[in-house]
Amino acid sequence: MVTRWRPSLTGQLLAGQAAILLTALLAVALVSLAQSTSTFERVEGRRVTALAEMTAAQPLVRHTLSEPAQRTALATYAQSLVAQSGVDLVIIADPDERIRVSTGAREEGAALPVGAESVRTGGGWTGRLDAFGQTQLAAQVPVLDDTAGHVGQQLGTVMVGVDYPSIADRLRGASSYLLTYLGIAGVLGGLGSWALARRIKRQTLGLEPHEIAGLAEHREALLHGLAEGVVALDTRGRITLVNDIARRLLDFPEHAVGMALPDLRVNGRLLDVLTGVASDGRDEVAIRHGRVLVLNRMEVEQDSKPIGSVTTVRDRTELADLEREIGAFRSATQVLRAQAHEFSNQLHTISGLIQLGEHDEVVDYVAALSSARESLDLQITSRIRDNAIAALVLAKHAQAAERRVDLRVADDCDLDRLRPEDSADVATVLGNLVDNAVDAVADLAGERWVETGVHQDAATVRVVVRDSGPGVEPELTQEVFTRGFTTKVAESGERGIGLALTRLVCTRRGGEVRVTNTPDGAMFTADMTITPLDPA
Repeated sequence: MVTRWRPSLTGQLLAGQAAILLTALLAVALVSLAQSTSTFERVEGRRVTALAEMTAAQPLVRHTLSEPAQRTALATYAQSLVAQSGVDLVIIADPDERIRVSTGAREEGAALPVGAESVRTGGGWTGRLDAFGQTQLAAQVPVLDDTAGHVGQQLGTVMVGVDYPSIADRLRGASSYLLTYLGIAGVLGGLGSWALARRIKRQTLGLEPHEIAGLAEHREALLHGLAEGVVALDTRGRITLVNDIARRLLDFPEHAVGMALPDLRVNGRLLDVLTGVASDGRDEVAIRHGRVLVLNRMEVEQDSKPIGSVTTVRDRTELADLEREIGAFRSATQVLRAQAHEFSNQLHTISGLIQLGEHDEVVDYVAALSSARESLDLQITSRIRDNAIAALVLAKHAQAAERRVDLRVADDCDLDRLRPEDSADVATVLGNLVDNAVDAVADLAGERWVETGVHQDAATVRVVVRDSGPGVEPELTQEVFTRGFTTKVAESGERGIGLALTRLVCTRRGGEVRVTNTPDGAMFTADMTITPLDPA
């Protein structure tokens, strides 16, 4: 296989710099040409204007133009003016604009090309004139009568012109050392380009352009092949890199690279995490357009100088679906575990009483246990007629009891049987809110209780959970849901998503969740829409 020859980086830079240098030299030459032309028009324009005005004011010219038959004196004067001043053309025309005298014999008798209408009304004109097969810088001045009774009457027109120099003449006129300057600039530019190419070669570690392009393509393929989102920011908070997964999770446009986060409508908790305001190197939870995201941010340094940050983004929204799927199984498992622990303690008590021979006490103890259990079951199942939700409340009651927290069911609690998918969502919301409330009061001194209530109407379910805890700081009443806040953070060091998940479920079902402080503690209220169960 024949490998196509590629010029080296040094060669490409030299060629590019040479092209730029030649372009710059050409621009200098064009500017010099334009300056030379401007200087010629300014200087020569003043000279031909002065000569034309002087000629028009000569008594000889005025007297001869007033005598149509005379010509010899004017021709002699025009030839002498050309010889003395170095102009190329002198023309004297009659009032009817017919040329009477011209230093170019072919123009005599022809019509005078008038540069501007002002010449016919007694005004002068100076400018570029294309006439008689030549381009000239010409000045045209009217000859006015000064005799008594005819003052101001136009006797004719005087035209004085010089030929425009060629481009070569104008370049030579620009500077006699122009070519020398251009040559020196070319040599210095070439040496500078060679030195720059060598420096860039060292900075790119000796890699050629196609090798650098290959590395960039490999990096792009690697980033876009990751299962996690990746977002890189510079020190000013502008996006320098974002892969396809991150663009989809964060809902960024295709042209997000180079944009600042506020321009992409990133604010609140997500903005704090991405910019490092609310990041301590651990996984952080944030919500973006209905998605629960887990982000991990790391600072990037080069030569001990910060150059930005890289943040990985993972989608944890699927936990909501998983929560709904395993909610019923988890509730049953929690009930069995709590009851196994409770029954174990009760069996130990019964065994001890039998060993002591207190058979009547055993009967009374068992009767008391049965009565208490039946009362609790009746209290819950009479108010919550959905089996999955009732099992969840029973499990939470046993768990709360283990932590010495009294879990109550509100007197006005009323819930009928729900569709399986509605029941799973209600269980997710209720379980997360109860767990959060139990965690808030478990370590407090004094009375510790949590009250839960579920209320249903035709198309909505409202879950209310109150506790005797310290409440929620007013500035955190919205932040707790955005952060995915949970009191378990302090215990396990893990970032919980319970409240964020609760808000996500409520939002998906067209409702909301909010927290308020009561005289007793905090009160969480969650509203969701449901599909009524078919009576059949």
